[in-house]
Amino acid sequence: MKIRIRRLEAQDDRTGFRSGNVELDRFFARYASQNQFRHHIGTTYVALDEAGKIVGFATVTASELTTARLSETKRKRLPAYPVPVLRLARLAVDERVQGQGVAKALLRAVFALAHQMASDMGCLGVVVDAKQEAVDYYRKLGFIELQVNTGQLGDRPEPLPMFLELSAIPNPNGE
Repeated sequence: MKIRIRRLEAQDDRTGFRSGNVELDRFFARYASQNQFRHHIGTTYVALDEAGKIVGFATVTASELTTARLSETKRKRLPAYPVPVLRLARLAVDERVQGQGVAKALLRAVFALAHQMASDMGCLGVVVDAKQEAVDYYRKLGFIELQVNTGQLGDRPEPLPMFLELSAIPNPNGE
């Protein structure tokens, strides 16, 4: 499948997107454009198929990571204050094309953004709050678990915070 990735545009039709996850679908349909165009708190990138139909999305935002959440080995060479990271806030693929490389294409775009952020203003890596069903997927990509904050969100298990250091992400520009 040939995929093109670009930023979400206000006129994009998001109503037919179905990932199989009601929360992700609701976010994409209702809040992605508000967060990007009105509140400026996150940017959503969409994956388009050959026909121009949205088949996936990734929402990112600038964030920070308290170095105390990292292993002692990684902490030693970093300052004691929070460091900048790129947060992958949402990632979803339309259920009709799952398993066809859309998520990988979106992640490559997110990783390119992390390298650009590092070049422009500083970025230690990418952080994701992985839902339980996605933890193994992120582990295979090299993400490591961060120290977990205790507590629960109602009766739902909390996502697992995970981190991938920029040095482990190939730079698309070869730098």
